Amino acid sequence: MNPSAQAVVSSEQSSSSRPAVSPRDWSELELRERILAGQDAAWTELVQRYRALIYRCITKVTGKYAPDLPLVELEEIYADVLMALIRDDARKIRMYDPTRGAKLSSWIGMIAVNTAHDFLRSVGRRPMLDRIDGTPECYAESERTPLDMLLEKERWDHFNGLLCEFSDKDRTFLQLFYGQGLDAGQVADEMAISVKTVYTKKHKIRRHLRDRIERVGEQCAISDLAA
Repeated sequence: MNPSAQAVVSSEQSSSSRPAVSPRDWSELELRERILAGQDAAWTELVQRYRALIYRCITKVTGKYAPDLPLVELEEIYADVLMALIRDDARKIRMYDPTRGAKLSSWIGMIAVNTAHDFLRSVGRRPMLDRIDGTPECYAESERTPLDMLLEKERWDHFNGLLCEFSDKDRTFLQLFYGQGLDAGQVADEMAISVKTVYTKKHKIRRHLRDRIERVGEQCAISDLAA
């Protein structure tokens, strides 16, 4: 046997002697690459790994807007999330960019949140643009989990990224009205403007912000606000 053939045999023997890595041990990046390569085992692992997270993100939304939603509709939303992940040759998974610092789990979590919002809007269970209207998500600090904080950070990072086109006064308005949750009268006092101007400015900013979100589209963590 020539030396090169011996090297191949040796390499094969070495590979065969190594224990197989369980799908549970795949990193998120490896899982993504295997899904995009069309491996059935990778898709099975994704469903098993993130099923609880997806349901938790769904019920965070439905618990606020439709606490009486029947189980069959929760399961329908879950199925919509899975369809969103595999639709168009797994386009949403391809859109995930690990260089932006977010985990695959948080990306899937945001897809689940957006899908739940979309479902509730489609059946008339969620007000349009609730967050932009200034209604805050209120959770006791003890109820906030690392996932809650990560999803919130992702959404606010995207939101803040959309503010670069606004003037300093408009950013101040956004911080007071949406960030601090002040009412129209308080904002008027802080900015030394009339209450009428507050509502005019709010309408103008909402329209511009909605246009920006719609242009960013599905890659935006707050794209549900533009629906």
